[in-house]
Amino acid sequence: MKYFEVEFRISPYSDDASDLLAALAGEAGFETFESVPDGLKGYVQQSLFDEQVLKDSLSDFPFEGVAITYDIREAEDRDWNEQWEQEGFEPIIISDGALVIHDGRHLPETEGEISIEIDAHLAFGTGTHETTRMICSQLLELSGAPELVDGPRVLDCGTGTGILSICALKLGATEAVGYDIDEWSVDNARHNAVINHVDDRFTSLLGDASILNKVEGEFNLVLANINRNILLADMPQFRTKMAPGAMLILSGFYTADGPMLIDKAQTLGLTLHQQVSDGDWACLVFKS
Repeated sequence: MKYFEVEFRISPYSDDASDLLAALAGEAGFETFESVPDGLKGYVQQSLFDEQVLKDSLSDFPFEGVAITYDIREAEDRDWNEQWEQEGFEPIIISDGALVIHDGRHLPETEGEISIEIDAHLAFGTGTHETTRMICSQLLELSGAPELVDGPRVLDCGTGTGILSICALKLGATEAVGYDIDEWSVDNARHNAVINHVDDRFTSLLGDASILNKVEGEFNLVLANINRNILLADMPQFRTKMAPGAMLILSGFYTADGPMLIDKAQTLGLTLHQQVSDGDWACLVFKS
């Protein structure tokens, strides 16, 4: 995928202004940010960037006396996980050791009840991010739910490394289907399914939510760790693939974005089952 790198300058700078800027830029398609002196650096897929939406948002910036300017350049076409691939990551312990995520090189001192090895190449989802950890925690909580106890069929939207599908399969899911717009991610998810010995129950597809038109049957559990704008746009398609009583777990957005996602879900006949947060990040669980 090709990205734009946009450097925002905030004058005068404040953390509150920076947080609000990130939220507004998310409406223009931005996926991730990093702090820089006096501002933010944001990354957005070129095909999804809507500069007019960004300009409109900044023109109504609600902090009086704060000026925001920005420069756009094409992001370097490189391996965004290069440092991770070289250094790996320390084991991630979830739910008091019920789940351990590791890179195959840095092994945990003690094995968890469930162990997942992730070899990430140009794909999001090693378990280091709050949103991934929250969804994994929800999967652990739901693994004994009456609606899912017989082994759910899982749909993983924006599969990344495939970590969420792998977690669900190790918790007893009968089948997982994941899709992603990034060919690297699709291949990496398949690779991770193989090294975790669940590849016989995992299918990885290339495409966006429209690929669901070609996927047969309904799902008992739908997972999506994607930014707010894509969730709002794709939730109706998720809904068409949910079986009666199915669960939908969403993350990838800030707590401030929760109300609009809840409103959208309710228009689709979904009921809020649980709402959790980790820092500024949120996770919502709905039931059909």
